[in-house]
Amino acid sequence: MKLLSNDLKHEEIIDRKFTCDGEDFSPHLKWMEYPKETKSFAISCIDIDADLGLWSHWYLYDIPPEITEVDQDGSIPGKILENDFGNRYYNGPCSGDKHRYVFKVHALNIETLENVNNGNFRKVIRSYEIDSAEIMGYYEREVPDRIFL
Repeated sequence: MKLLSNDLKHEEIIDRKFTCDGEDFSPHLKWMEYPKETKSFAISCIDIDADLGLWSHWYLYDIPPEITEVDQDGSIPGKILENDFGNRYYNGPCSGDKHRYVFKVHALNIETLENVNNGNFRKVIRSYEIDSAEIMGYYEREVPDRIFL
């Protein structure tokens, strides 16, 4: 399985427009060469360097198998879960230190996921995942020098 993006490059800096310092747009994603037995897709974006452990920025699931591309800041057929910010939409990178953010598309052998939530998303996905592909990018906020009096 392959994941491509017009907006993200693997192991490179994430453009500011896809972060809390910019427009906070969700990036373009396109996937291909997935197993023919795929019945649905899921998408995740996780900060793997967060101080509190893995931090979810975006969880989508029940994406129909005929959908293989999402536009920048576009709507996505399927369902979206609350992320660790407490929102049901994409929240881009927003950490002060340099962190790694993994955008991943999961090919699943099930059409509809049941009883999935923010706390069990990764575990449920692993149960049905038949393939996946990811792009990992870096982001570090520019924090102005502080003046201490």
